[in-house]
Amino acid sequence: MSATTKMKQPLERREFQAEELIRSHEPIWNGRNKQKVYEIACSGPHPFEGRIVYARWPEEVPPEGVATAARHFSSCTGIFEYGRSDDQYVVWHMNFADPELFVAYSSSLFAQDELQVAEHPVLGSLREALVAERSEPRTIGLDGKSTPITISGVQRRCAINTNPTADSPRGLYGNEFQHAAERQIVAATKALSPPTTSNILAMAAPAYGRGAYASKELSHILNTAYTGFSAARYESILIGSPTHRVVVHTGFWGCGAFGGNRTLMTIVQSLAADLAEVDLVFWAFDAPGLRIVEDARAVYARLIASSNCLRDILTSIENMGFEWGTSDGN
Repeated sequence: MSATTKMKQPLERREFQAEELIRSHEPIWNGRNKQKVYEIACSGPHPFEGRIVYARWPEEVPPEGVATAARHFSSCTGIFEYGRSDDQYVVWHMNFADPELFVAYSSSLFAQDELQVAEHPVLGSLREALVAERSEPRTIGLDGKSTPITISGVQRRCAINTNPTADSPRGLYGNEFQHAAERQIVAATKALSPPTTSNILAMAAPAYGRGAYASKELSHILNTAYTGFSAARYESILIGSPTHRVVVHTGFWGCGAFGGNRTLMTIVQSLAADLAEVDLVFWAFDAPGLRIVEDARAVYARLIASSNCLRDILTSIENMGFEWGTSDGN
């Protein structure tokens, strides 16, 4: 974090003790398979514990100049692996959120959002507590502005393998999860003993657009990503120190059910990360996804080589005519 950058304040900050959250607001699981995952997550000898810090952040407008010095970007295939923070790095993992935080966690849905809550079940308790207290667990405010949410100190109590296996030839991601037999869920779910600790960044991408992205849409996407990445950086100072590097694990944010353009969303996240001074680890699912990321990064490199003025870069992106895709139904 640069010496001249001022700390921003969240709209709301709350602290919870995990053991009290899980006791007073146990997650509600409407599907048998999610209930089975929860049983496995609770099966080890380690209790729910730790301090969870929830903060909701106001939308920020990024600076006009783009500096990319010493920012690190890496990409790989697969779904998130949960790296740990240490004495050099504070690590965050994206939640590809709905405007209503964790709204479908208890349902039969099993995309990135719901998978993450299943592995971190106290996130379900957090939603139940916020709703019960008439808080406003929204990643987009009622005025349409983005309000990303950071949640630090969350136990990850199990790991679920959603990839195709001999037990589950079609894998367990998305709509496949609800149709799986109990034996497939048991085979794919491993309790973590001891649990690890994750920091979660929840941001909602725009959804269900049509045709080419308009200037207003591009600005909204960039402001959302910049606000979220900056919020992770501010919180990382409290978790670590101003000298810790901040690493955000992300992927094709908003490109599943919401129908976003993979190339565009990679470019804009790269731009937002440089503006917010965070490093990115990009999970691209598979080899075709990785090629999209590599091509998008090449486009981004040309953009910032031609200008460090944000307005010029956004105009160039708009002129490329990126178009919305379609929902994948998950």
